[in-house]
Amino acid sequence: MELKSYQQDVLNDLRTYFDYLAKQGDPATSFNTYWEDRLGPYNAITRKGMRPYLKTIPGAVHLCVKVPTAGGKTFIACNALKVLFDRLPQDEPKAVVWLVPWSNLLEQTVKNLSDPNHPYRQKLNTLFNHRVDVYDKDRLLQGANFNPGVVQEQLSIFVMSFASLRARNKDDRKVYQENGQLAPFVDLLTDRSHVLGDTDESALINVIRSLSPVVVVDESHNAESDMSVDMLKALNPRCVLDLTATPKENANIVSMVSAIKLKREHMVKLPIIAYNHREKTEVIDSALHLQRNLEQMALAEQKAGGKYIRPIVLFQAQPRTGEENTTFEKLKVLLVKAGIKEEQIKIKTATINELKGVDLLSPKCPVRYIITVNALKEGWDCPFAYVLASLADRSSAVDVEQIVGRVLRQPYVTSHQHKMLNMSYVLTASLKFENTLQNIIHGLQAAGFSEKDYRAENKADELPVSAWADEQPQYSLFDRKGENTGDEIDLGKISFDPSGNSTPPQGTLAGTVLDDITNLAEEESRKTEAQMAQLANSPDDPIFKDMADKVTSYPMRSGFVAVASEWILPRFFQKIPEGGLLASLGGSVEVTRNGLLKDFKLTGNDTKVNFQALLAEVFQIDIEVGQSGESYSPSVSKIRKGSDRDVLLQHILSKPRSSQIKDISHLLRQHLGDLSPISEPDVTKYLGRVLEDLSVTEFDEILRNERRFGLVLKEKIQGFLDLYAEKNFVRWLQTGDVFMQPAWKFPATIVPGHEGPLITKSLYEREGTLNSFEHRVILGIAGLENIVFWHRNLERGKGFSINGFKSNHYPDFILLTRSGNLILLETKGDHLDNSNSAAKIRLGNSWSTNAGQRFKYFMVFEKNSLNGSHTLEEFMSLVEAL
Repeated sequence: MELKSYQQDVLNDLRTYFDYLAKQGDPATSFNTYWEDRLGPYNAITRKGMRPYLKTIPGAVHLCVKVPTAGGKTFIACNALKVLFDRLPQDEPKAVVWLVPWSNLLEQTVKNLSDPNHPYRQKLNTLFNHRVDVYDKDRLLQGANFNPGVVQEQLSIFVMSFASLRARNKDDRKVYQENGQLAPFVDLLTDRSHVLGDTDESALINVIRSLSPVVVVDESHNAESDMSVDMLKALNPRCVLDLTATPKENANIVSMVSAIKLKREHMVKLPIIAYNHREKTEVIDSALHLQRNLEQMALAEQKAGGKYIRPIVLFQAQPRTGEENTTFEKLKVLLVKAGIKEEQIKIKTATINELKGVDLLSPKCPVRYIITVNALKEGWDCPFAYVLASLADRSSAVDVEQIVGRVLRQPYVTSHQHKMLNMSYVLTASLKFENTLQNIIHGLQAAGFSEKDYRAENKADELPVSAWADEQPQYSLFDRKGENTGDEIDLGKISFDPSGNSTPPQGTLAGTVLDDITNLAEEESRKTEAQMAQLANSPDDPIFKDMADKVTSYPMRSGFVAVASEWILPRFFQKIPEGGLLASLGGSVEVTRNGLLKDFKLTGNDTKVNFQALLAEVFQIDIEVGQSGESYSPSVSKIRKGSDRDVLLQHILSKPRSSQIKDISHLLRQHLGDLSPISEPDVTKYLGRVLEDLSVTEFDEILRNERRFGLVLKEKIQGFLDLYAEKNFVRWLQTGDVFMQPAWKFPATIVPGHEGPLITKSLYEREGTLNSFEHRVILGIAGLENIVFWHRNLERGKGFSINGFKSNHYPDFILLTRSGNLILLETKGDHLDNSNSAAKIRLGNSWSTNAGQRFKYFMVFEKNSLNGSHTLEEFMSLVEAL
C-alpha cells in the first residue's frame, strides 16, 4: 500500500513544521512562522491567516491533520509516526497512545494494527524494523509482553478508548489503580515527578506517563471538552497528533487535505446523487432496482478485466418510537416477503450486530442489503456501500447527517469504467426535502467535504400523478387527511423481481426513477471530468481555495493580464510505455526525481566510509569552550552513565555480532530521513554492508555519536541518488524519452504569505518577501527600460518549478523583456553552496536549451560565481541587451 500524493504532502508538511521547530525550539513560534510563510501574518480583525498556536497541552507539541472521510487517516498516521520519532529526542522509548472514541473503532484499530497481513501493520513493520507491538487495555493491565526492556527496543502502540481514560469508575478505574504486574517499570524509575496525585506509582496511567508517549487522537473532534483535554494532559505526552475531517476552532492545523485531492485520487464516490420520492414504498423499490443496475455494471466491468464489486444498499430504518414506524425488524420481514433472500440481508444496530465476522468484500459474501438506524455513523466503512435509502417518516426531515459518510469510500481507489460506479446515492421520501438536503450537506461537511459535492432531484414535487400510470392511487399523496400519507409500505407496488436480470420497463415508476438517476450521474460525471482537467492545468494549490476566507490574495495587475496570459511555461515530461500502468494518462507524465530513480538499487554501491577521519571530525565538532572562556577542552558528546540510553547501548553491544549490526543499522536508519524510492530492505542491506567490517570499538563510538554518523551516511547515499537521477535524465533527454511541453500558466491571483516591498513593474499588486540581495537585484531590474514585468516566484506548489533530477527547483524570479524573452533568475547572494548550486545550474541550463530561444535561465551571485553562473554586474549587462 503506497502513499497517495496528498498523503505524502501531509507527511511533508509535518517534516517542514519540525524543521521550523528544530530552528526555533518553541512549538508555538514554529507553528506561527510556518503558517505566516504560507498565508501571511494573522490578522485578528479580518481573521486572515492561520490563528496562532494554542498551548492546550503544556510541554507537548500539539498538531492537527485535517483529512476528509475516506482519505486514509489511519494510514497517514502510521507513516506519520516515523516522521515524528525521527524528529523527537532519540533517547526516549517509542511509545504511542492511540485514542479512539468508540468501542467498535477500538476493536477495528487493534485488529488492523495487529494483523501482519494488513497494510497498516505491514507499513509499521517496514518503518520500524519489524519491532512493533500493539496492546489493548487488557494486555497492558496484565503486563503481557509489556516490560521496560521490550518497550525500550520497539514501537509500542497502546490502543485505548477515550472513556477508559476520562472516567475513574467501574472497570476503567483499573487504569488508575495499583498494579503489581507493572512493578518492573517502577523499579527502574528514579524520577517520580510523573506520578499523578491520589494514584499508586505502579498504576498503568503512571507507567504511560513515564514513557512520555506520542498520542494519536483519532476523530479528535470528539475530544474537545475540558474533560478530554484533562485526559490528554494526564498522559504526559511529548507530542499529540489529532486526526479529523472537521477540526474544531482550537485545533492547531498543520496540514489539510482538500476534498478535491481525494476526488483526483479516486478515493471517494462523489458527487452524491440525492433523489426524493413520493412515498417509502418507492424508496425501497428504487433502491432494489438501483442496486441491481449497479451490480450488473460491476459484473460487466469485472468480465472486461476489472475488480470484483458487489454494490450494497444501506437501509436507514426508523428508531423504535412508535408501533407504526418502519423499524429494522419490520423492514427485514418486508424485504423477505418481497422475494429477497434472507442471507442477503443483515441488521446492524446498537443491540444487533449481524455483520460481526462477515467479510463484506469477499466474492463469496451474499450480503447486498444492510439495515441500520444510526449504528454505522462512525468507525465503519465498506467501499461496496453505494446506496443510502432512508425510510424516515415523510413528515420528517431525513436525518442522514450521521451516516452519509458511510457510502463515500471508493472501491479499490480507482476510477471505474461505468460512471455510475464512481458516485454514491441517497434515496428519500420526505415532505421536508430541503431540510433533508441540509442534513446531507451537514453530513458531507462532517466528512470534510462541501455543499458542492451533491446533486439533488425532487420528483415528489415535479411529476404529475399521470406519470405514475396505474401504479398509484388516485389521490394526492400530500393530503394529510387521506387514507395514505406515504408512510406505509405497500408490497403490491414493489415492481422489483429478484429472479429477473433486466432493468425495469420504460414508462414505469421504477424505470422513470432509474432513468433520472442515470441521467444525473452522467451529467455529473462530465462536470467532474472537466473539473479535473481544469485542475490539472491550474497552478493554484487547492488548499487556498478551501481556505479562501483565511488567505490574503493579490490579483495580477490589469495592465499585464493580456501579455502574461500568452505565456505557458514548459516542463519536462516522460513518455509512458504502451500498455503500461499509467498509459491511460495520455502517453506522458511530468518528470519527477523519484521517477528517474525508479530502478535505483543501493546494492553494489560503494560502502567505504573513512571511519578515522569521521571520528576526528566528531571530536572537532564537539570541542567546547572551557569555563574560563579562554581554554578549550575536547568533550565528545557521550551519553551519561546510568541513563536509559547507556543501558540500551550496553545491551546492544552484549549481543551477537549479527544482532549488533542489525540494531545499529536500525538506529542509524532513523537519521537518514526519507530515501524514497529506495526500499527499506535495500537500505537495511546497505547499512549492514557498511558496518560488517567495523570493530566493536568503532560500534561503541557510532552508538555514542549516531546522529553524526547517520548524517554522513545520508550525504553519501544522497550522492548516489543524485548521480543516478541526473544520469538517467540526460540519457532520456538524448533518446527522446524525456521531452518538454507547455504546462504552467501565471495564476490570476497569488497568496504570497509575507509581502515584499512595492516595486515598480511587479506582475502582481503585491509580491512575496525579498531578502536584501534580492531587493537590490529587483530594484536594478525594474529600472531597466526593456523589462515588461518581474514576478517573485513562489515556492511549495504555489509557483513555477523546473522539474527533473533535482526535487523541483523554484527559481527566485520570472522576468519578461520587451523583445519577448522570458527569464528565470536564481539569486545566491555572497555564499556558495557548491554541488547543490552547480546541479541547479545544469538543470536550469537544460531547461532553457530545450524550452526554446525565448526562454532563458540565469544563476546570479553577488560577487563570487560558479561555472555557468554570473556575477550581478555581468547579469545586468546581459539582461539589458536582451
